[in-house]
Amino acid sequence: MRDREPTIRSRELGEGLHRAMRQAGLDQKGAAQKLGWSQSRVSRLLSGKRGGTEVDVSAFLAVVEVTGAERDRLLGICREQNIPGWLQQHGTRLPQQLRTLIDHENKAVTIDDFQATVVPGLLQTTDYARALIREVGMIPAEEIEDRVAARLGRQSLFGRERPARFTFFIHEFVLRLPVGGPAVMFEQLEHLLRKATRPYLTLQVVPAALGGYAAATGSFTLMEFAEFRPVAYLETETASLFLEKPEEIAAYRRILGLLAQTALGERESTELIATLANGLYADREDYDDRP
Repeated sequence: MRDREPTIRSRELGEGLHRAMRQAGLDQKGAAQKLGWSQSRVSRLLSGKRGGTEVDVSAFLAVVEVTGAERDRLLGICREQNIPGWLQQHGTRLPQQLRTLIDHENKAVTIDDFQATVVPGLLQTTDYARALIREVGMIPAEEIEDRVAARLGRQSLFGRERPARFTFFIHEFVLRLPVGGPAVMFEQLEHLLRKATRPYLTLQVVPAALGGYAAATGSFTLMEFAEFRPVAYLETETASLFLEKPEEIAAYRRILGLLAQTALGERESTELIATLANGLYADREDYDDRP
């Protein structure tokens, strides 16, 4: 059977099967022996390059002893694995589907991110993330720390031996929105300035004086990979949307190209961040910091 280019869903299926295999104490060779398959057939199923049938996936799950809700989830993905893109609806609970985003971030060679209203999650400090989640008012108090830990855990990307190439575009409004109060914001803007010195990271500010601008319709992330097609990621309070059709990716690439032309340069951006940090948030005793 000829290999195909994997979709988001087929990769998610492969990742789920791979996790189950490891938890069962098996490697690809051991799983292949139990199934009576070639090792290459197992490898292609786990990579998403070979579309396993529902019978194949059921057999694999039986060998690795996966039952219950996780079995149902993976079989459901198997039935839809050829559908491009993926809308994951998770309500207001901490989404289990966050692992789909994390898997893609870990495989990306470039990550381009635009944020219109808040600091990108990969660049948030602990106090900023906590204040933002609390002030939004949608998350039960007992879940806030789990949310903060999940968001900060994604920042381990920066510690990879070969980190991806990151480009962050943030609107000036993000710098002026006093999330958590002046002390939290001062620390957050100082953190952005430190991150901007990393050789693998570009940070550019879209100035408010620009007026209308590309990406005015909303925030997004575009991830590019060495082994499969790019993925655009959009997030709402209750759902995550992954896009991968060529025309969708082309649209977001065009937006990024326009942002690169109209945003402030790297030096101008860091100068603006420093100016706002010192002008709006440093030594501001006239504000009461929020607990």
